[in-house]
Amino acid sequence: MKSFLRVLFVICVCAVPAKANADDSSPFTNSLGMQMQPIPAGEFVMGSTRVDLPFSLRMGNSHHRDGDFDEHPHHRVTISQSFHMSATEVTNAQFEEFDPNHRELRGKLGFATEDDEAVVFVDWHQAVAFTQWLSEREGRTYRMPTEAEWEYACRAGTETPFYSGNELHESFHKNVGRDQDRIRPQPEAVGSLTVAQTPVNPWGLHDMHGNVEEWCHDWFGPYELADLIDPIGHADGDFRVTRGGSHSTELFYLRSANRSGALPDEKSWLIGFRVVAADFPDSDPQPSVSRERYQQNVRQDTPADIAAGPDTSHPYFRGPRRFVHVPPDSYGPRFSVHNHVPAISACPNGDLLAVWYSCINESGRELCQLVSRLRYNSDEWEPASPFWDTPDRNDHAPGLWYDGDQTIYHFASMSFGPGADWCTTIMRTSTDNGVTWSKAWRIVPEYGLRNSPIGKIFPLRDGTLVMPMDVPWTDTCLWTSQDGGHNWRDTGGTIRGLHAGVVELVDGRLLALSRRYTVNGKMPLSISVNRGRTWTAHESPFPPIGAGQRLILMRLHEGPILFASYAHELKIEDASGKKRPVRGLFAALSDDEGETWQIRRLISDDGPGKYFTGGAWTLRYLMSHSSSAPRGYLSACQTPNGVIHLINSAHHFEFNLAWLRARAPAIEQVVK
Repeated sequence: MKSFLRVLFVICVCAVPAKANADDSSPFTNSLGMQMQPIPAGEFVMGSTRVDLPFSLRMGNSHHRDGDFDEHPHHRVTISQSFHMSATEVTNAQFEEFDPNHRELRGKLGFATEDDEAVVFVDWHQAVAFTQWLSEREGRTYRMPTEAEWEYACRAGTETPFYSGNELHESFHKNVGRDQDRIRPQPEAVGSLTVAQTPVNPWGLHDMHGNVEEWCHDWFGPYELADLIDPIGHADGDFRVTRGGSHSTELFYLRSANRSGALPDEKSWLIGFRVVAADFPDSDPQPSVSRERYQQNVRQDTPADIAAGPDTSHPYFRGPRRFVHVPPDSYGPRFSVHNHVPAISACPNGDLLAVWYSCINESGRELCQLVSRLRYNSDEWEPASPFWDTPDRNDHAPGLWYDGDQTIYHFASMSFGPGADWCTTIMRTSTDNGVTWSKAWRIVPEYGLRNSPIGKIFPLRDGTLVMPMDVPWTDTCLWTSQDGGHNWRDTGGTIRGLHAGVVELVDGRLLALSRRYTVNGKMPLSISVNRGRTWTAHESPFPPIGAGQRLILMRLHEGPILFASYAHELKIEDASGKKRPVRGLFAALSDDEGETWQIRRLISDDGPGKYFTGGAWTLRYLMSHSSSAPRGYLSACQTPNGVIHLINSAHHFEFNLAWLRARAPAIEQVVK
């Protein structure tokens, strides 16, 4: 029936003469000097339709051939009314007629200094305000294009990856490629963002592939498998759609079908916009996105027995259980190739949430975050669900923190370039056990090199929140918040080494252990007496760790400090009183505020030996009385019943303090 109505509609549109208005079919130039090109009514297939993308146009040069997952299902769209679209992106000079103060942002990070360069560092709200101002100035309606109008105008009747076919003219290539710079934007590699320097498409539009991404009206959301007339996107969402790709990225992201997005308040060196002159379509938005598995049928009461559990006076150990359940050969929004860097949190209802990133390449724009839920008293973690994914951005470094009352906090870094080095940090909260989440906001206002969450978030005794952040490739810094996470600041100091775990001592000092550097061949132990403004590194008793490894440092509810890490070889004292070597994942306890670490325990079931397949960096490993997982990024939390939940890049271990204090069995006992 829908197909019949669509055909009937198209016949009627073709049969009824257009209104006698020359503007409907003729270009015009407005008072800002914008060349407005007529775009005829019609229909097209929206999304990816090809299954034979050239190898050079595949995501990260992977073997996947049919575009990105969010470009499916492809579907037929009718644009029922003609409209005009600006032939170029809005320029600095044009935007500054509306907002003269924007001139102060010219040349920020080295980009867009000239009048005729595309305006950047403009968020979605500012772009909309510009169209409203221009409408009043011109006496006709200007607005943002819908996502469907943008792709329709870009394609201009074509069905190939670009309007020019399978190849794109070199004038569109501006710093094209992956990993051009893992540290910060490079304006000298991009050159000018001057508009109208590329060949026009068949409908007279410049720069529809690259230069800068362009804001669209729509909230980002999945496509429907249905024929649509004048779609306007979803009713709500986290991100506004951007289209067209930009400088400093792969050609894959410049295709006509490619979809990107950003937080509406994002001001980036990669995003600008162009305008449409037309009334807004008289269409209803698509309903909000349906809930994922981790959001369904979640109990909202607190179990009466939430503090009950294994007898705290007896050793308890369980694991490993796999928490990363991604279907084999999956390709977005869950990727089976590389799953890594987890975070774990308890929920008020007794559930556990584990979050991690998933990708093909950890420096790629496809990197997103997945989540799994272990429901209270359940034995198995659920299959992975999409959790957080800014479209075509690197959403690195998840962090979770539960305040012990009703609120769970989620943190993540977000990068517009390759990798997660030059990034910002977002935060959002949930008060219903992780079912729904607040709108995200950037707790770090500017992109920089000290903005990537990497360790366990924790409160100081006075309530100040502390979040370790990586300084790329070298060290760790701390950000703190004294108002429950609304405002954050960099303490200014630097911990020697990456991926530091940090804990507050009873005298108010901060103690940190970290990766990469050594002091006298040992892992560095750093102390701050002024809440992170300065640090002094010392020798720790622990072996250093390297690639694919991250330690955990936390204070247990009972008082001792728990440290977990990896060792190529470590001596432990077993139940026989003998010291014997072990290797892999181990734990240590300190009862005297880090002065000594008397308890050392291999995190293992102490059995005769069983092989497990780990996650990223870990692969297959033997867990036995003398070995455990050799790699993985660690995260941990402790639940009200005293059980410590430790995860690496694939597996979940749980144990209590009594187990940590108990010596491992002697080899003779294991053999028996």
